[in-house]
Amino acid sequence: MSSPRDVDVVVVGAGQAGLSAAYHLGRQGFAPGSGVVVLDGDAAPGGAWQHRWSSLTLATTHRVHELPGLPFAPASDDLPAAEAVPAYFAEYERRFALPVQRPVRVSAVRRSGDGRFLVGSDAGVWRARGVVNATGTWTRPFVPYYPGRETFRGRQLHTADYRGAAEFAGRSVVVVGGGASAVQLLGEIAPVARTTWVTRRPPVWREGPFGEEQGRAAVARVAEAVRAGRMPGSVVGVTGLVVTPWVRRGLDDGVLTRLPVFDRLTPDGVAWDDGRFVPADVVLWATGFRAAVGHLAPLRLRTRDGVIPVEGTSAVDEPRLQLVGYGPSASTIGANRAGRSAAVTLRRLLAADDATGDLARTA
Repeated sequence: MSSPRDVDVVVVGAGQAGLSAAYHLGRQGFAPGSGVVVLDGDAAPGGAWQHRWSSLTLATTHRVHELPGLPFAPASDDLPAAEAVPAYFAEYERRFALPVQRPVRVSAVRRSGDGRFLVGSDAGVWRARGVVNATGTWTRPFVPYYPGRETFRGRQLHTADYRGAAEFAGRSVVVVGGGASAVQLLGEIAPVARTTWVTRRPPVWREGPFGEEQGRAAVARVAEAVRAGRMPGSVVGVTGLVVTPWVRRGLDDGVLTRLPVFDRLTPDGVAWDDGRFVPADVVLWATGFRAAVGHLAPLRLRTRDGVIPVEGTSAVDEPRLQLVGYGPSASTIGANRAGRSAAVTLRRLLAADDATGDLARTA
């Protein structure tokens, strides 16, 4: 078995948050290769964007915030996000010579005997003084359990499996979920299929512009929950769902008339305890994702709710572990800010170690 490769910082993940962190680590003096390495599980640049459905264009997605130091200037808003954003990420990696290695799947992060981290993967082991975790959520789609789910004879799929509306033509589709993705998918599927929308809570529609004050409120609520080790609620509950021209039409046409979530699935549909029944060929779970942090389990940082408490970007009980694209920074603009915060924090912590001799430099 080969010896661990020594670096100052390992960044796990090369999506928006990981690339931002790598860029800022370079600006903080961490040299590529010996000072920092980025391990990405995908075979190509683009993070989760490369896996989105082809009908999702730049015009219909949430705003894509550019990475630090390189403007995002696509030729057209009609381009598929799954093409335009990965191309931008690839150019970003080239422009700043970011030390990305792929595909490398990280399996476990452990503490070593000398106070460092051992980052194990299918490509070997790295020994690092600090770790920036930027693995996002795309690889952990969440599907809640409802009685009878295993008896349903139709098709069940998650947003992560969605590829386009054409495959649902002429079918009865139940869309589950109260977020922006559910609304967006209903807009695509309703013209070709019979759709039913169910959510746990009534949707909150936002007619006016979403300003900085509302943004700070949404981030603060998530940050407070994660800092305390609680599972954060839906940010949509604070931000609301934007009433776009399509949404206005959908509301007027009844496509966005929601029902409370069903009580159980049956072999041929969904049912409520009050006797209501909706036949279904397909149940589309637009029920979100969970943070992909299973590889951090050996560090034993999670609470009973499965949350790693963080203060800023630092794990409360392990500050040399930085979590970006997690909790309050799980957005494109939040990921950029978190990348800088993680880099600055690690430079400060490791410089303090150098001064006291607690951890020897590796580079």
